[in-house]
Amino acid sequence: MAKLTLTTFVSLDGVMQAPGGPEEDTSGGFAYGGWMVPFADDGMVAFAHEVFDRAGAFLLGRRTYDIFSAYWPQVTDPEDPIASRLNTLTKHVVSTTLNDAAWENTTVVPGDVPAEVARLKERTAEGELQIHGSGTLARSLLAHDLIDEINLLLHPVYLGTGRRLFPDGGRPTAFELTDHRATGSGIAIHTYRLDGRARFGTFEDGV
Repeated sequence: MAKLTLTTFVSLDGVMQAPGGPEEDTSGGFAYGGWMVPFADDGMVAFAHEVFDRAGAFLLGRRTYDIFSAYWPQVTDPEDPIASRLNTLTKHVVSTTLNDAAWENTTVVPGDVPAEVARLKERTAEGELQIHGSGTLARSLLAHDLIDEINLLLHPVYLGTGRRLFPDGGRPTAFELTDHRATGSGIAIHTYRLDGRARFGTFEDGV
């Protein structure tokens, strides 16, 4: 069974909306799109290459699929470590409105999304089943304990508004830190493995 991983850019206050450009996602009146671009550096790119090198298939939300499918099919260099995988590996897009996905090797996930994603994990024989961005999808699958590992690329910027990865009212969950590094521009990259429900205590019990 494949490990389902999530890789996403977040600000210091947890915002993941529209990291890559001003017009990427303006829903809710969000006016700060492109906030991660000033921090993009060789260290971030190297980490992205490592992640994509582990991919066996991709699971994408509709908005992320639209962004990716408008750009990556135009990158035809077979040596490009990201395009070569996105353009050739199986992609699953979750959508209630998309009937026919034009991007090669793409299927639409229908119906009961958590149940179907559980089946996709079973059917992905090699590599990771990877989510990139796709905030609505990620939040839904986190609520069902279906995401096994999260790569958070924490950027040194506070936005004060925008959609966050972890919303208010979510289920308290514990994670285990399995890897961490920092890039030259100050991006802190943390990899967390799901570790059950959050635990609580008091210092009166001793440390």
